[in-house]
Amino acid sequence: MQDNVLILDFGSQYTQLIARRVRELNIYSEIKPYDKVPEDLSIFKAVILSGSPISVRGENTLHPDLSKIKGKIPLLGVCYGAQYLAHFNGGRVEESNTREYGRANLASIKNNELFFEGIQAGSQVWMSHSDTIKELPTNAVQLASTADVENAAYRIEGEETYAIQFHPEVYHSKDGTKLLENFLVKIAGLKQDWTPDAFVETTVQELKDEIGNEKVILGLSGGVDSTVAAVLLNKAIGKHLQCIFVNNGLLRKNEFKNVLKQYEGMGLNVKGVDASARFLKALAGESDPEGKRKIIGKSFIEVFDDESHKIEDAKWLGQGTIYPDRIESVSASGGPSAVIKSHHNVGGLPDYMKLKIVEPLKMLFKDEVRRVGASLGIDAELLGRHPFPGPGLGIRILGDITAEKVAILQEVDHIFVSGLKEHGLYDAVWQAGAMLLPVNSVGVMGDERTYEKCVALRAVESTDGMTADWVNLPYEFLQKISNEIINKVKGVNRVVYDISSKPPATIEWE
Repeated sequence: MQDNVLILDFGSQYTQLIARRVRELNIYSEIKPYDKVPEDLSIFKAVILSGSPISVRGENTLHPDLSKIKGKIPLLGVCYGAQYLAHFNGGRVEESNTREYGRANLASIKNNELFFEGIQAGSQVWMSHSDTIKELPTNAVQLASTADVENAAYRIEGEETYAIQFHPEVYHSKDGTKLLENFLVKIAGLKQDWTPDAFVETTVQELKDEIGNEKVILGLSGGVDSTVAAVLLNKAIGKHLQCIFVNNGLLRKNEFKNVLKQYEGMGLNVKGVDASARFLKALAGESDPEGKRKIIGKSFIEVFDDESHKIEDAKWLGQGTIYPDRIESVSASGGPSAVIKSHHNVGGLPDYMKLKIVEPLKMLFKDEVRRVGASLGIDAELLGRHPFPGPGLGIRILGDITAEKVAILQEVDHIFVSGLKEHGLYDAVWQAGAMLLPVNSVGVMGDERTYEKCVALRAVESTDGMTADWVNLPYEFLQKISNEIINKVKGVNRVVYDISSKPPATIEWE
């Protein structure tokens, strides 16, 4: 692919959203750490500098090498990127008197500028910075301002270098996608030809070239990511793919049987392995969330290692890892972003396991995976399944894990998710589940006092899991589900509903 966008990450929480917005324009983008600019820039027709929690005025200023970029490749600086281009090219950046954060409106836009074509004064944008550009860099032309930010956008004369103080990638910037399209398509001349069909064609050929006639084992979960990864690999290498679906004892009610049946007729070579006792034994007594994730990840690897020895000449381990898994685990392609949690698919294999890893979806967001799945002809009902965490109910049981707790949560989860489907609410929710809390509360059932578990129900709406809002489910529905859980699930006497959004919370509780 020759029409690519390079995004240099300075640690902004929004860097991944830039990549998503670019891809929504059917243009491929890659994120690289600010200090790891590729030697070969020939495949990139535009570069975007992200925001950052760091100040350009501080001792720890992040300095990218832009010698092969600025003035040579169309360049867009966003927030920190705009301040960096000003501060180190003859301009002046100072601390703001007040922190400029939240919604703002473009009070003025310079006329006849291709960059702002189709965008009117008054357009809402999103600010998130504590420094401000007081003087523009050498040869700069002001393009826009807001009531509080004089230099909200500028360009450099004689170069295709543009800079904006606001964030076009976030939802609150109403014309953000249009502005990115103006820069990438009208100014940089990129083609909008990165489509699901193009991804499938390119990826299948890359898998053929990389794997050849070697054998791959792939762990299926029954979810969207692993299924799409399996179908892609099957399209590339056919009979050389062996899929394994592991029952880790932390699946939803009846999921092991249902998932195996689901894959019948899809042309995949699937083997079911019941390792539930092995996982529960390994998890016994562990209550730390990261500890549980690591145990589950280690146990998966051990199971796959055992199974790989049963398959002659297995050389590869296939995984359905997607971009958000890697972002939250390894800090945005190695950049300075904060690490939130580890992911059991991320981090490599132990030395004793001689399999190479292949992750055909590792650069895709969840919504992109679904579009690729549709392009592959995968059933819409399967593609519409809610995401389910790799560690399963293990991170929805707060505290230590026992078979009894798993059984309780399976029943609660089944009632909740089945209820969403029965009431036509399932497709309006991106992800739903229940958490078993490590607290008991007093209740009354009949004339008897009870002291039993509390469960929290969680339902969110999102596009890719990077951000999420809680779903305002009808009170009547929540009341019905609460009553059903308390009446039918022995050991639970209280139900609460989680109304936290991401951020500041995460979707899962652990």
